[in-house]
Amino acid sequence: MQDIIQLLPDNIANQIAAGEVIQRPASAVKELLENAVDAGATEIKLLVNDAGKALIQVIDNGKGMSETDARMAFERHATSKISNIDDLFRIKTMGFRGEALASIAAVAQVELKTKRDEDEAGIYLEIENSIVKKQEPVAAATGTSIAMKNLFFNVPARRNFLKSNPSELRHIVDEFIRVAMAFPEIFFSLSSNGQQVFHLEKGTLKQRIVQILGNNYAAKLVSVQERTDYLDISGFVGKPETAKKTRGDQYFFVNNRFIKSAYLNHAVMSAFAAMIPKDSFPMYALFIDLDPAQLDINVHPTKQEIKFEDEKIVYAFVQSAVKHALAQFSITPTLDFELDASIQNMDAVNKPATDEHRSSASSSSLFATFTQKNKAHFIEKRSELTHWKDFYEKPVSVDTPSFTPLEIPLMEKAVIAEAPSPHCTPAQLHAAYIVVQNEKGYLLINQQNAHERILYERFAAAVSGKAIATQQSLFPSTIDLAPADAVLLAELIPDLEQLGYKLEPFGSGTFVINGTPADVEQQNEKMAIEKMLEQYKHFSNDLKFSKREKLLRSLSLQRSVKAGNILSCKEMTALVDELFLCDIPNATPTGKPTYMSFKKDEMDRMFGR
Repeated sequence: MQDIIQLLPDNIANQIAAGEVIQRPASAVKELLENAVDAGATEIKLLVNDAGKALIQVIDNGKGMSETDARMAFERHATSKISNIDDLFRIKTMGFRGEALASIAAVAQVELKTKRDEDEAGIYLEIENSIVKKQEPVAAATGTSIAMKNLFFNVPARRNFLKSNPSELRHIVDEFIRVAMAFPEIFFSLSSNGQQVFHLEKGTLKQRIVQILGNNYAAKLVSVQERTDYLDISGFVGKPETAKKTRGDQYFFVNNRFIKSAYLNHAVMSAFAAMIPKDSFPMYALFIDLDPAQLDINVHPTKQEIKFEDEKIVYAFVQSAVKHALAQFSITPTLDFELDASIQNMDAVNKPATDEHRSSASSSSLFATFTQKNKAHFIEKRSELTHWKDFYEKPVSVDTPSFTPLEIPLMEKAVIAEAPSPHCTPAQLHAAYIVVQNEKGYLLINQQNAHERILYERFAAAVSGKAIATQQSLFPSTIDLAPADAVLLAELIPDLEQLGYKLEPFGSGTFVINGTPADVEQQNEKMAIEKMLEQYKHFSNDLKFSKREKLLRSLSLQRSVKAGNILSCKEMTALVDELFLCDIPNATPTGKPTYMSFKKDEMDRMFGR
């Protein structure tokens, strides 16, 4: 019988390895940016075309490579950072696996131009399908330029799994931000299809955060700075009023490497307890620096998940450092007239910190142990840590129930039976509920939930049929967004036009609002769009929704009339009538009830009648 086991050819082996390392254009961006940082560059430029599918190019002014190193860099397991097994436990650099360039060369057409300062000429390489096609001397500046073209050109099945250009560009922006945030002393730029998305000058970490996340953070960052014999923690957290409904602006770095950690996120969230609403998430960019021997960064292919030798100690340090920073901040609270009312009324915000509060925050047994030299390992066990996962909320499921054809007619009959009596006068309770009589009793309608259902069905009809009319703005306004949000809004413009919005990109994260839906009362459109984007990102936690579905849900939730709005009799009547013309009048798109039905015979029994 013939032997059947054989060694894979190098190019096939590289393609298989590439599947783990290069999952999408953003994966290659991460690897190339990290290599540029490791090369000692002070200026790094990223250029992408077609969301990285056609081109990803990174140009740096780092130390460059020799001719031999340039060839060797594309071999599997080739690295300049590891020479023996012990080096794996002392890693301080970003890239180190020795697979990234080999993987990129296996699934893209690569052009490399590199030169060291001491060399008269540089070296130019063309590599395709792991094979060097061209190698020749070239005039070049000191540093490296590497371009990968036509990603997955030889693996069409992988290319077909890539998302839309705006979606892939958002992933690229995410990876770019994570590297640029970690190295504020390096100049970074990002251009997409010839248009500049980011231009980040060298500066402090605070300046870099504001450059990336927007000017609204300029005066709303609290410095976190704690040094111990075990680890150092530095960075910034946002003041309580900057908390959002999504987790987007949250960054943890360990030895300057971006990581994801639900456990450490819980430590920060617990430090903010009672200072922000439970369904809100604070902004933070925190850097943990500790001995590499105290952690393992090889637990995940992307190196975004790591394992600490003693994670409870790190948790305690993070929680205490953030608590201490917030206690210092609350000594002199700032007055901000734009605070959300629910936040402004909280004790933690509107009352100054007393000596007792400050003493409690900075002199607890945890903090005392935290600050004593050589006492890191004596931190007492905290029972609260055992339930940390309960605090880190999973995305709320917002499935709309599916029904059989038989169930749908039965539901329709039930809804018709519950419809309000004609010509009855509705009444409003607590500026939040509408009471209206029907044949069998009365309905208690939640005005926001009902309006949300009405708007959702109106918007759904608009995007799939006749567009909503637009009211042109006499005086067009502009909205300035952080680059990541600008990329997101640009992706949504075609669908927003169907819904009555006329938005026009104006460069550098600015959009002109030329028109708004004609059937919606005019309001602060800038704020409305910002809130809609925030809600959209919240729904983005659930990947099973389409882009359009997330937009419809976000816009209907954001535009719905909120509790606290006093409605006229005419407005209440119109809202009730429209609700019962909906296909599914008894629930919001996210499954919340729009009304409750109360029977007259049940009320009679309550009163002994």
